[in-house]
Amino acid sequence: MLRQIVLDTETTGLEHADGHRIIEIGCLEIYDRRVTDRHFHVFLNPDREIESGALQVHGISNEFLADKPRFGDIVDEFLDFIAGAELIIHNAPFDVGFLNAELARLDRPEPVAIEDVASVLDTVVLARELHPGQRVSLDALCKRYEVDNSGRDLHGALLDAELLAGVYLAMTGGQVALGLELQLPAADAGAMVASADIDYSGLVVARASPSEQAAHRARLEAIKAASGACLWLERETVN
Repeated sequence: MLRQIVLDTETTGLEHADGHRIIEIGCLEIYDRRVTDRHFHVFLNPDREIESGALQVHGISNEFLADKPRFGDIVDEFLDFIAGAELIIHNAPFDVGFLNAELARLDRPEPVAIEDVASVLDTVVLARELHPGQRVSLDALCKRYEVDNSGRDLHGALLDAELLAGVYLAMTGGQVALGLELQLPAADAGAMVASADIDYSGLVVARASPSEQAAHRARLEAIKAASGACLWLERETVN
């Protein structure tokens, strides 16, 4: 069974290279494509001022964080929670960069990076593959997949992780219907159509080229890699 952790962070600013720090981590668990009741959520004292622009985004003040733990105080619990999972992160380079910067600051005998503990799936990359040329912000994807984000007046790590979980499951849930149902006129909606009454003699059969078959196979493998399963590939194995 696939264990996944949806993760988000809030920070004091945009660039960890400029000394900005993590002030909130929010994670929730997806197990076998079901959100469980397990989560990890913590606010952190960054030991530095929060930029005004960041404060407007998340509304978390230095005064609120003054009595909160430091990253080093919670790092073992955090790493234990994500260990061996696939991390689902929206714009993963941002969050992973900040987490690795925090880990690098710790005085530990053996340096560790997030990629040493868990694999990472970036939902921005996945969304751009599925919707090329379209907006892929979390708000835009919530709208596209009808995930209720009406309570998102400000960003919050756990709230955004919950929204991303809904978006991710919708993005990777597969197509419910192929849209190939026979459309009958309203007056004939109750009529049965016998196959013998349909003339197939003029039907043109267009077969997929080798390159199209290869592209199809690559897409199926991508779906399997993203969601842990692909029914089409499973049926091929059975047949």
